[in-house]
Amino acid sequence: MTTTVESASATSAPAISPKKKPRRFDAWGAVAWLVGLGFFFPVLWMVLTSFKQEADAATSPPTLFFTPTLDQYGKVFDQGIGPAMLNSVWATGISTLLVLLLGVPAAFALSLRPVRKTQDALFFFMSTKMLPIVAAILPLYVIVSNIDLLDNIWALVILYTAMNLPIAVWMMRSFFLEVPGELLEAASLDGASLWRSVREVILPLVSPGIAATALICVIFAWNEFFFAVNLTAVNAQTMPVYLVGFIAGEGQYWAVLSAAATMAALPVILCGWFAQNKLVRGLSFGAIK
Repeated sequence: MTTTVESASATSAPAISPKKKPRRFDAWGAVAWLVGLGFFFPVLWMVLTSFKQEADAATSPPTLFFTPTLDQYGKVFDQGIGPAMLNSVWATGISTLLVLLLGVPAAFALSLRPVRKTQDALFFFMSTKMLPIVAAILPLYVIVSNIDLLDNIWALVILYTAMNLPIAVWMMRSFFLEVPGELLEAASLDGASLWRSVREVILPLVSPGIAATALICVIFAWNEFFFAVNLTAVNAQTMPVYLVGFIAGEGQYWAVLSAAATMAALPVILCGWFAQNKLVRGLSFGAIK
């Protein structure tokens, strides 16, 4: 009976909750927020300016309170943004796909299955990025002209692939090096072929790295201007070249230029937004063992 009473009293006694530690002000977190807002403010100001009339966009000091309008976006579509957008999507998408198809096997061969003279191959990849683009544009122009690819989107696809391939190989190699080689040995002992081991064991592990590499290639190809402005005219015009058309000799029309820049930045922002989880994992791949 005594045991029953003691157990009942113990059951009915209120549980003592641990004291919550008071939250301390995180100074570094506040600094990070301020830096992040500082980087984001130009983008926010560009978007806000795109909803202004030209008279409001050109005032000094800037107009903070205004009536939003979509007139500038209408002007952007009237000036033919569609073909330039499609050209950028085509050149960026196809070149990124080719970079992954060529770069992933090359990075695998230079990491988990190293080939002879790996360091020489890596140096060759990076040496292609050491030549300034300005020094190479004249021979490239002559070659592209001789093979009848001037003002052709396929010329940009080839050049963007060559431009991003060394970066993709180096990035993917660092991701492959973080994968234990014992996984391939275990898969081979279980009877799996090399292709099946790569497809079902290795690639799922490095998929965040592939996503990060692909997004980097998309950003570089989408923003590339020098090749596009020198090797295209009308048919293969991309978004960076299209934006230059809004800078007129009599002045700059800030509102319509901001609307066009917002439309140009939107696809890359959406790609980063949808791939943000894999992008964060890919950029921190191997940082914590």
